[in-house]
Amino acid sequence: MKMKFEVNKQLVPMKAHYFLFNAGTGPIVPFLSVYARQLGFSSVVVGLIYTILPVSGMIAKPTFGAISDRFHCQKKIFLIAQLLTAVAFLAIYFSPKITMENHVEFNCNSSTAAVFLNTEDVNSEQLTLIQNKNSTFNCELTCPLTAEDLEVLCTDWKLSRFCGDATFELQNGVTFSTLVVLINEVLGKSAAGRYARDASSSDYMAFQIINVTQDESISNPSCPTANINSTCNVTCEDNDVNALFVTNEIADDIAYGSYQFWVFLALMITAWVGQAVTVSIGDAICFAMLGDKPNRYGYQRMFGALGWGLLSLIAGVLVDVMSEDKNQPNYSICFYLAAVILVLDFIVSSRLQYTQTKLSTNIFRDIGKLLLNVRILVFLLWCICVGMCTGLMWNFLLWLVQDLGQARGETRIQTLQGIIMGVQCLGGELPFFFLSGKILKKMGHISAMSLVLFALGVRFVLYSVIENPWYFIPIEFSNGLTFGLFYACMASYASIIAPLGTEATMQGLVGAVFEGVGVSLGSLLAGITLSKVSGSLAFRYFGFGALGACFVHISAQYLLRRKDSLPVVVRKPSLEKVRLDDQQELTSFDPLIPR
Repeated sequence: MKMKFEVNKQLVPMKAHYFLFNAGTGPIVPFLSVYARQLGFSSVVVGLIYTILPVSGMIAKPTFGAISDRFHCQKKIFLIAQLLTAVAFLAIYFSPKITMENHVEFNCNSSTAAVFLNTEDVNSEQLTLIQNKNSTFNCELTCPLTAEDLEVLCTDWKLSRFCGDATFELQNGVTFSTLVVLINEVLGKSAAGRYARDASSSDYMAFQIINVTQDESISNPSCPTANINSTCNVTCEDNDVNALFVTNEIADDIAYGSYQFWVFLALMITAWVGQAVTVSIGDAICFAMLGDKPNRYGYQRMFGALGWGLLSLIAGVLVDVMSEDKNQPNYSICFYLAAVILVLDFIVSSRLQYTQTKLSTNIFRDIGKLLLNVRILVFLLWCICVGMCTGLMWNFLLWLVQDLGQARGETRIQTLQGIIMGVQCLGGELPFFFLSGKILKKMGHISAMSLVLFALGVRFVLYSVIENPWYFIPIEFSNGLTFGLFYACMASYASIIAPLGTEATMQGLVGAVFEGVGVSLGSLLAGITLSKVSGSLAFRYFGFGALGACFVHISAQYLLRRKDSLPVVVRKPSLEKVRLDDQQELTSFDPLIPR
């Protein structure tokens, strides 16, 4: 007997939306935190940014959900949010950047000439990479020099261009000159103590100047007649050396005081609001189109995992290809891909054959009644716990990969990051979204919630003990449990318990609790934790927290089951009129029925 496979043509644009929207956000959202790091923002600043973003989503989701429910304009707001996301992402790339300074301390005395870096500014992985090259590097120093300094260079170094009436570049009344030098290997802290200019020099790392190649070559330059002390700008021919000398982190107070930071934050908030509204209203539209079969949501949403996985993988490879011979990754392709694909999503989504028909007479009263149900409150607390772990994973997993990769001298870090994103979606989320309806029907929402917390705890502990980031790849298959099953469980639960006509509001509320409270709080705690301990330890602490939350959740559900029957939430009238077999399926799927 042949099985007849039918495609619901009405749902094809919905599937296409999930694919394109996630394909548009996949090349950029996973890399935004490391892009912010490249701009010079510290883990504390990035953690603060990712604390604010979910809060903005928390406000936007229920607000625009309620507006769309009240004025029957779900589709219009849905489409506008997509365009807003595309424009904001592209604008982030073109927003003004804070200038990254590459200043070093230059000192020349009777013993030697050297440049110095504060040890707090030295990237140890980058330093190891340079030392392994075992060679010297040609660099230019542009320094402010006094008349006495020029006399020393003329007399001791015998450089004719500094003698007589030579003129130099003037900046704010200070004479600037360029020295072309060869820098030797690191001398270390002890040498810094001997050669640097003040008592605090023990906090500096020294690099000896072994040759000056301006006018006439001078080996082992020194300044026996007088010392030269200056803060210079340095540019080297070797990109790895440049990366070491460039200040890799902007001081937090400088970042907060710059207009560039606030422009960046404003655009990030705009993009996040656009994403949040698109996701929450899109899910509400999807469940409305599914009617009395909410367990088929996973079949639609799995196309989103496919789009995210493919494009994040492709983006990671393209970033590495475009970054060859550069001292920093070039993420431009990510922003262009995002803008183009999101505009295409807008075009496809505009063809959705959907008309909003359900209406609640009092949205906030209906939602408020749900919040009096103990099971619903436990569900919302579960969303917060998972959100906190997700905040760490979304925003700082690639930081951990980058740090571990640099420590091992990996050269294809962005490719590895793309592979990790691809495996998370294609190997993890996609199959679990496909199977989520059957899994939830079989084990129930409550058991699935406990399983998600347990999987998160194990996953994070594994991250904390593995030193080779390539070994993270098998772990990423667990993303099917920690996000695929979680998201299907959260969205379908919210759809089933939502009173008639409040579907978009309920999706927005649940999404706001997950992101606005959970992800926001997790991002803040993660940023602070990473400023004090290593990335591995941060994941270990969060992993233990997830395992503890799993135990608490199981205990709470056990106690609830022992109670007498709880108040029953009024079922949707539409669910009472379905065929008997569908009614049985939906009843077994109902999260409010004790198991």
